[in-house]
Amino acid sequence: MIDVQRLRILREVARQGSFSKAAAALLFTPSAVSQQIATLERSIGAPVVERSTRGVVLTEPGRLLVEAAEAVFAELHHAQEQIDRIAAGRPTLTIATFGSGGRHLLPRALGPFAADHPDVEINVLEREPEDGIPLVRDGTADLAIAYHFDGPLPLASGDRSALHWTPLMEDPMSAVLPAGHRLAGRQSLDLAELAGERWVLGCTKTDAFLRRYAEGAGFEPRFAGVTSDYFFAQSLVSAGVSVSLIPLVALDHSAADLAVVPIRPPRPTRYIGVATARRRRPQPLVESLVDALLQAVGRGCPAPEGSSALPADA
Repeated sequence: MIDVQRLRILREVARQGSFSKAAAALLFTPSAVSQQIATLERSIGAPVVERSTRGVVLTEPGRLLVEAAEAVFAELHHAQEQIDRIAAGRPTLTIATFGSGGRHLLPRALGPFAADHPDVEINVLEREPEDGIPLVRDGTADLAIAYHFDGPLPLASGDRSALHWTPLMEDPMSAVLPAGHRLAGRQSLDLAELAGERWVLGCTKTDAFLRRYAEGAGFEPRFAGVTSDYFFAQSLVSAGVSVSLIPLVALDHSAADLAVVPIRPPRPTRYIGVATARRRRPQPLVESLVDALLQAVGRGCPAPEGSSALPADA
């Protein structure tokens, strides 16, 4: 039987890319890590890493073992979480969510959910998708509200078979302008009409996204600033510093000195959904909250139906 401790060491070697870095993370010596990997290779009868002066690379058997290790440790972590909840005498639900999703989508679902499950303790972790989705995989979070643009979700190699992705809504992005801007009264506009403007980003990940759409519209954007908060970005627009591209759920509708103008197709859009783990045992609380989220977005924006394993190109 494959030793679980050696799987843990191999997983860390894969994450760190070298024996020395894995040893530092595990508080082992590099020679101890090397010996454990060598013992693992003898036990399965195949090499699991290829060594070079630049570090180590997993072989195909090594990749299979790391995927198995991720699943094993996720199940163990999930089991420990369940045991802790039983010991505490009160069920808990841990939710990872990005900022604007937690500010606008989650509260609309938590109200009905809490009414149906008054004994459940809610724990919310603010995480961007690339940090929140792995928490679901390893059992730290029960679900993650996440998003992606027109590129792939930020997934590790084993996540596509280990997780479900339930689409919630399309979140189209609009041009946000100072109220006195020459285009503020328009019903819609082409992105090319903003070619001469200075931009501020409300999310660092939208840099390449905006540049790609701007290139398609025939211009290169000039940036006045980059923030990690859409509301901060809108405050800069209010001050007349710039214009911005803001998704629907992050719009500040209370700001009288802002004008929101939809972009004509091809309209930049991000896609919001929920990542949940494929577990052997039913997860009624998780299922109940996903249903509440679908109902919440259904009251405002239509959401695609269904839940599926993550596709290869998700």
